Amino acid sequence: MATTQHDDVAFVVASGAEKQSIQHDLGKERSSVDKVLPEDSIGHDLDGIHNGLEFPTEYERATLRRVPDSIPWNAYFIAFVELAERFSFFGCQVVFTNFIQQPLPDGSHTGAGGMDGQSGALGMGQRASTGIGTFYQFWCYITPLFGAWIADAYLGRFNTICIAVAITLVGHIILIISAVPGVIEKSSAIGAFSVALVVMGLGTGFFKANISPLVAEQYKRTKLFVITTKSGERVIVDPTMTIASIYMYFYLFINIGALIGQIAMTYSEKFVGFWLAYTLPTFVFLLCPLVLLIGRNRYVRSPPTGSVLATALRLWKYAARGRWSWNPATTWRQLTADDFWDNVKPSSVASRGGNKPVWMTFDDQWVDEVRRGFKACAVFLWYPIYWLTYNQLNNNLPSQAATMSTHGLPNDVLSNLDPFALIIFIPICDKIIYPALRRAGMNFSALKKITAGFATGAAAMVWAAVVQHYIYKTNPCHEMAATCDEVSPLNVWIQTGAYVLIAFSEILASITGLEYAFTKAPKNMRSLVMAVFLFMSAISSALGEAFVSLSGDPLLVWNYGVMAVLAAITGVVLWLSVRRLDAREDELNNLQEGHLAAAE
Repeated sequence: MATTQHDDVAFVVASGAEKQSIQHDLGKERSSVDKVLPEDSIGHDLDGIHNGLEFPTEYERATLRRVPDSIPWNAYFIAFVELAERFSFFGCQVVFTNFIQQPLPDGSHTGAGGMDGQSGALGMGQRASTGIGTFYQFWCYITPLFGAWIADAYLGRFNTICIAVAITLVGHIILIISAVPGVIEKSSAIGAFSVALVVMGLGTGFFKANISPLVAEQYKRTKLFVITTKSGERVIVDPTMTIASIYMYFYLFINIGALIGQIAMTYSEKFVGFWLAYTLPTFVFLLCPLVLLIGRNRYVRSPPTGSVLATALRLWKYAARGRWSWNPATTWRQLTADDFWDNVKPSSVASRGGNKPVWMTFDDQWVDEVRRGFKACAVFLWYPIYWLTYNQLNNNLPSQAATMSTHGLPNDVLSNLDPFALIIFIPICDKIIYPALRRAGMNFSALKKITAGFATGAAAMVWAAVVQHYIYKTNPCHEMAATCDEVSPLNVWIQTGAYVLIAFSEILASITGLEYAFTKAPKNMRSLVMAVFLFMSAISSALGEAFVSLSGDPLLVWNYGVMAVLAAITGVVLWLSVRRLDAREDELNNLQEGHLAAAE
């Protein structure tokens, strides 16, 4: 599990003969080291958050090692809410494949397959299972756009999360109804199941767009500052690294919930029935409103600021005036020119003697933040290809396992290797690998991590393609393995490599994407930019529908191979497109906060 202290970073600041105690208020663990504040570090506004801290010089920025700060306890409370929600989400989702694809066992009224049987309910086949699962993924990740807009403009993140919890709970109840004896045997079960997916997806989307920004907002500091560790080393505490660390453990909590939920529900489905596999996650989900209620007065909350999306789009349209051409190359060059945003800063408009539009009620710094947010969204446009590889976890890989020798294990239990690997490797990356790279002077920046995530995702698909090839080679029915009465003698555990590689790709691409969305968004657009990041998964699900024809025998080797090639090529193109942006990472992370006033 996560620790609450990354370095001994509390200290005492002295000015002249007086010493002022500065407490590093990030949990109960506090220590102090005497440090003298140089005169050139004074001159920052006193905001109650950075008071008395020593800020680095340009030379120190370039030479001192950087470390993350401590994680505030409030973040762990919110992460627990996410744990409970992900327990319910993945606990239900892990059995969807069998519920849709496999037929109801003979004489069963619950769908349970028992030790040697195959659990099932609707019997609609693998392509239907893949298609419905893909639609559910699409729905869950398009609804965050609506949830983000409501939160940023009207309700705030915390209140929107509370509404999302209520909506999702209704969906869980309908899901249980679709699986109870007396309903599961009838064709009407698909109707109740479909309604449940729509309602749960709506609640999930509203929840996801806002819980991720809320957890990072519990950490208030935004400026680099210098401390001296117990060993006497001067280091820079980097808020961006702290946000990265928060999301690492946030993702750890997600996967603790996913792991427990998936394992428990897989066995519930196999030995009791789908009604229990849908009921237990509902009871765990009830912890969400309880923890939200208990901590409601502890959390740092950002109030709604009104819809700023329209203003941001107006700003882009205003900046794009006169830059269009019939020549696409000329248009692209002019829309990506270095002065694209500088020319529409209020100060630039005024210096040219022009009249500012009435909606231009912001300062230059807000324009810089919007520019940074647009650049982040441009990075996210590459993510749908990555999510194509990840989505194999939920549909095709469990189906692949069903064609192998499981030795009594439920075919979908192997998908738990992904969260299990994440639980192991997230602390290792945060405590050992990433610090070792920093000590070696290697700048493993966010964009480098994302690129590496594409590479490991491609490697996972290569592994799955090789396994599928040998399944076809060893199965008695060869390339019709899914419908064969016998299975391949290959042990199901050889799938492990694909799941572990996908887990590493999540650490590198998915977690870093959450961090990038939060740190690059304007403060009053954080839910919206996070929703754009999540929306890339919806686009991926839509793209996935185009590959449904490959998600069945005898084309599954082609399915995994195509995914591997797409992820590898996209990773290369991604890096070529962002390498200049990567060089400006520190500059973008330390922009001054902008201000936007309401238009009259």
